[in-house]
Amino acid sequence: MSTPLTTPIDAPVATRRLPARTFWGRALRHRSFVLGSSLSLLVLASALLSLVWTPWSPYEIDIASKLRPPSAAHWLGTDSFGRDIVSLLLAGARSTIMVGVIAVSIGLSFGVTLGLIASARRGWTEEIIMRFSDFTFAFPAVLSAIMLAAVVGPGMVTSIVAIGIFQIPTLTRLTRGSANAIWAREFVLAARAAGKGAFRITIEHVLPNILSILIVQVTIQFALAILAEAALSYLGLGTQPPQPSWGRMLNDAQTLLFQSAMLAVYPGAAIAIAVLGLNLLGDGLRDLLDPRLARER
Repeated sequence: MSTPLTTPIDAPVATRRLPARTFWGRALRHRSFVLGSSLSLLVLASALLSLVWTPWSPYEIDIASKLRPPSAAHWLGTDSFGRDIVSLLLAGARSTIMVGVIAVSIGLSFGVTLGLIASARRGWTEEIIMRFSDFTFAFPAVLSAIMLAAVVGPGMVTSIVAIGIFQIPTLTRLTRGSANAIWAREFVLAARAAGKGAFRITIEHVLPNILSILIVQVTIQFALAILAEAALSYLGLGTQPPQPSWGRMLNDAQTLLFQSAMLAVYPGAAIAIAVLGLNLLGDGLRDLLDPRLARER
């Protein structure tokens, strides 16, 4: 008589592992994930705080108070227009996150959709999509922003569209490559043998199995979007005055390096913290979500 196989339901309660508790237990012991989450939440909290409160108005100009050193009234001092640095940093975080979220959402929506279609359809459809991705990849965000600025003028919308377009080919390639690996798996072949169509297999089997890879990649793309937004604002192609931006703060500070070097240090440190936090968060998520790299910590 053959012995029946033991299922997870037959296992003792004490030996069962709750996936959510296991994930968060490992996550809280993962140094990169904890540090990256803390830094990312700090930037996000700064942006949310600026919606309801800033020490001073980031749009208020007070020439009489320009280039003041740190004090009780202005914790990090003031810039060349007399604006409070802390207020500018908080409001700049809001602009940066807004541009990053919308741009990455554009890249994610189009990139994942095109990648899934290329993987599911193959043939000429895949060839056309991938060649389109190669063509789009030849236009970096700065070049796209310059072309858009020449047509519609510089601004936040210009930077969002330019960064969003630049995100599409990267996510298309990643999605297509990851999906191709899933399409070759046995459970997908079984689903096709059961009569499921390509669309249903993509939604029910392919997309859920590449979701963890996409989540990790999104954190990296978000960090790249923040750098791109700062670069475009620094060049005058992105967020325009009077809307605060970390890149604009760097641009304004470049002529005052010998008078007040800290004006460039503050926004530079803010950009570094945001990018470092997202990169560490992505590194932690990669270890936690990839079963080949996941390990107890």
